[in-house]
Amino acid sequence: MSEIRYNRLEDSYVIIAPERLHRPDYMAWSKEEENVASCPFCEGNESMTPPEIYAMRPNGSFADEKGWESRVVANLFKAVQIEATYILKHDGANKVWDGFGAHEIIIDTPKHFNSMCEWSQMNYFTWLKTIQARIKDLRNDQRIAYISVFKNHGVSAGASQSHPHTQLIGLPIVPKNIQRRYDRIYSYYMSSGRVLMDEIIAEEKKDGRRVVLESDSFIAFCPFASENPFEVLVTSSTLSSEIDKIEDEKLQELSKLLQKLFMKMQVQLGNFDFNISFAFEPLNRLLAPDISSSNSNPICRFSIKITPRIYKHGGFELSTAMMINPVEPERCAELLRESDEAN
Repeated sequence: MSEIRYNRLEDSYVIIAPERLHRPDYMAWSKEEENVASCPFCEGNESMTPPEIYAMRPNGSFADEKGWESRVVANLFKAVQIEATYILKHDGANKVWDGFGAHEIIIDTPKHFNSMCEWSQMNYFTWLKTIQARIKDLRNDQRIAYISVFKNHGVSAGASQSHPHTQLIGLPIVPKNIQRRYDRIYSYYMSSGRVLMDEIIAEEKKDGRRVVLESDSFIAFCPFASENPFEVLVTSSTLSSEIDKIEDEKLQELSKLLQKLFMKMQVQLGNFDFNISFAFEPLNRLLAPDISSSNSNPICRFSIKITPRIYKHGGFELSTAMMINPVEPERCAELLRESDEAN
């Protein structure tokens, strides 16, 4: 029996339809033979990328040379450009702005064939520290109102480069869906005095069926209204929405949880394509009122959503923006909990 479920956080509906499970073509990532000598993201090929913006170099090596653990460069195929001006123009009744913004590539690791399922805890920590450093730096640019951090792994997830990498796009505007989500969270707090994510986490812990992993500060669970099979949300009920303010000890804790989670997902899904998206509050306080400075328990939560791309959506989803998920999140969480990472 299918169900229509409501997503309190996103203000959206999802159809959970187990009957559709036999319909999709399942897709998996594979390590194809490639000439890594021509990969611009591999160590030793630093001259094939734009100049280095940032890198984690524990051995004191020089910029744009070997010896890095993670590296950040400008995207050659930019969606937006930091050099552009942010000027409003008009095309008849239509509004147009120059494509100002930051579009960066975070090269997650020097190793070419190294999916997140194979990362060490230190790989995760380096990845998070690099993202943290870039957020902290771009926060100083008052023109940037929102930063999107996302990762595409595998062809089915939209990746055009197989070397592990993450993308960051800083925008002078707040995307409408992000603004609407923040407005709902803010309005809910102002009307009830309660933090929406705190309530969601408390409900998930009480129910228990959708919880996959927990640590002192973090929890990983399959959301009640998951849009995709084996979709997992990782968040915290105690930490700020600002990742650049999370201390190293907590990042190490998060790294350990993510490593365990991906091992569990690999047991169930094999080498799977996936997207990762980070959720942050808007940076522009004119568009997003800030009450966290006077509240030790801020209303927003930094979170990471992992979306395996193992099911193909079709015309219904495109026409309604309402997803059909063929696997109950309760069943997905049960399978992940039971997965033995050692397998």
